[in-house]
Amino acid sequence: MEYNQIFKIPEYYAKYKIAEFLLEDIPEGDRTTEGLLVGNEEITAVVQAQEDLIFAGEQLLNYFFDNTFKLSLNFRDGQLVKKDEIIAIIYGRADFILARERTLLNLLQRLCGIATITSKFVKIAEPYNVKILDTRKTTPGLRIFEKYAVVVGGGCNHRLDLSSGILIKDNHIKLAGSIKEVIRKVKLRNEKNLPIEIEVENLEEINEALDEGVDGLLLDNFKPEELKRIVEYIRTKSSDVFLEASGGINLSNLEEYVKTGVDAISSGTLTQSVKCVDIHMEFI
Repeated sequence: MEYNQIFKIPEYYAKYKIAEFLLEDIPEGDRTTEGLLVGNEEITAVVQAQEDLIFAGEQLLNYFFDNTFKLSLNFRDGQLVKKDEIIAIIYGRADFILARERTLLNLLQRLCGIATITSKFVKIAEPYNVKILDTRKTTPGLRIFEKYAVVVGGGCNHRLDLSSGILIKDNHIKLAGSIKEVIRKVKLRNEKNLPIEIEVENLEEINEALDEGVDGLLLDNFKPEELKRIVEYIRTKSSDVFLEASGGINLSNLEEYVKTGVDAISSGTLTQSVKCVDIHMEFI
């Protein structure tokens, strides 16, 4: 299976989204700061990690400021930042920095949180040659950024959107009437010859999907012991079908799943319920 990896966020898109985020927080000016400053005071601010994290944001921080500011980044995407280390130094107008502080930190904390947890998944899965995939369980309006953070953390993007891949799920099967019928219909309309993956939940569904010829099976909600037996059975029928496990997989049980022989594990945890890391900004 091939993935549409987001290694670089297009500049026009990043600028557009960041302008949108700033407008949300500064629709008619920063009323607090406006009363404090009498001129164009300039200050130096540091962005500092309050815990160990994987940095994700190198491609974005510059777009919060124009060329009248000086921004020095001390880390590249994917690098480990230790607690108390300075991620970036910003020099420029105090009112502009204050007006952008919260939005910048909100975005950075979330993306670094995603990259950090993804790297933990990858570290466990890598010795078993299992890929870690994200899902479409992303924050509306932040998908490209969040999937970029997954790649920064060493993971892989599954589908970027409904247009970029075919994944037949339970409701599609119900709509079509059967696995055989849904695969037949999808194949008839698959003009771009995209790989076809289907979600299966038992041996009967697995056999029917394999008989119809698919590129991948999403093995959903199996316990590790059962999944291992299922994978061994599938490999007796097909050596090259892509096997992905999903459903209730997190850091606490990941190691049990990577030992089952699957090719990849997808988890909504990477983007849906991730904990933002602690980063703050201080004037010096």
